[in-house]
Amino acid sequence: MALVDVKVPNIGDFQDVPVIDIQVKPGDLVKADDPLITLESDKAAMDVPAPRAGKVAAILVGIGDKVSEGSAILRLEVPAPDSVAEGQGASGAADKPEQATHLQSSPARPENDASLMPARGPGDLHASPSVRRIARELDVDLSKIAGTGEKGRITKDDVKRHIARSGEAGAGSSAGIPEIPPQDFAKYGPIETRPLSRIKRLSGPHLHRAWLNVPHVTNSDEADISDLEAYRRIHDEVAKTKGYRVTLVAFLMKACVSALKEHPELNSSLAPAKDALIFKRYYNFGIAVDTPDGLVVPVIRDVDRKGILELSQELTAVSARMRKGQIAPADIQGGTFSISSLGGIGGTNFTPIVNAPEVAILGALRASMKPVWDGSTFQPRLMLPLCVSYDHRAVDGALAARFLRKVADTLGDVRQLVL
Repeated sequence: MALVDVKVPNIGDFQDVPVIDIQVKPGDLVKADDPLITLESDKAAMDVPAPRAGKVAAILVGIGDKVSEGSAILRLEVPAPDSVAEGQGASGAADKPEQATHLQSSPARPENDASLMPARGPGDLHASPSVRRIARELDVDLSKIAGTGEKGRITKDDVKRHIARSGEAGAGSSAGIPEIPPQDFAKYGPIETRPLSRIKRLSGPHLHRAWLNVPHVTNSDEADISDLEAYRRIHDEVAKTKGYRVTLVAFLMKACVSALKEHPELNSSLAPAKDALIFKRYYNFGIAVDTPDGLVVPVIRDVDRKGILELSQELTAVSARMRKGQIAPADIQGGTFSISSLGGIGGTNFTPIVNAPEVAILGALRASMKPVWDGSTFQPRLMLPLCVSYDHRAVDGALAARFLRKVADTLGDVRQLVL
């Protein structure tokens, strides 16, 4: 047998991602792709899978530790013939199996036991993983809190007292904007407190950051989709027999590609110095998916190279995975433009938040029949409300209006979407 270090795979641009769960323990037998640990980025929770089958020899991280791509998280015991070279190449662990016990952290340690949190140096904070998690969720800076626990460790009560005293919860991401003062709602009647879902806790700071940093403007328009809807229904009936659906979203994606090619500023991002635009010559669209735990925005890649039916099949499969919570890092990265459709619910208008560093997002609502003047009489037409929110630093109102009109015109002529 040989020992192989398992390392964090490519997780995109994320760095110093906290470990929030360890799903195995020393002695467990795992198969390839079994989840080992769970990481929590600012957008989603993600599992790190086992790269191969083996027996868990040692856990190299603990809950609350921060890891990046390449960080060793555990040590697997694997059959020697096909893994000795890999084990030696990873970190020399195969030559020094006795080191495994020195690097092991117990995943079963109680999160509420601060005494089990080892000191990591004179400059490190002393707090248990559960306290660090609470501070992270409430956006509280632990360095500003004096611990009252054993040997100066910060306790949950310390964090609560600090929040009550300073109202700091969430202040770290509010760019100096005063927090709304807390109130005791129970004084006025019965209340019930329910924790936010993990997805909402993760997406909240991202949305808050985007809203505070992006000067949002929203333009609205309508598209006549009478002919498109008849065409869509025909293909949807066939698709249902094959296990997927042809929805309006696939048509919206193709219409947006056409409009973005004409107005590439909306498929760009501001350079870090805010003095230039970075134009992207590829079309990866984030599509908002409603899940039981909140909104998730997976990215559909190379939309310009796919047809309506291929996009429909991919959307059906991706949406099903998102609703099951099967989110991989690659699923939510690399977007250039986003679409949020409320057509299945209703409404006449809304302001979607730009998914920075993107500079624009399209919103669509439920279509309705309206009388439309054709020059001599009113005709009943199926009209789709559309809106586009944009970063006014990169896009001005006239450009946004032209973009939205192009989207509407393209949706109004189904030939442009299928040729």
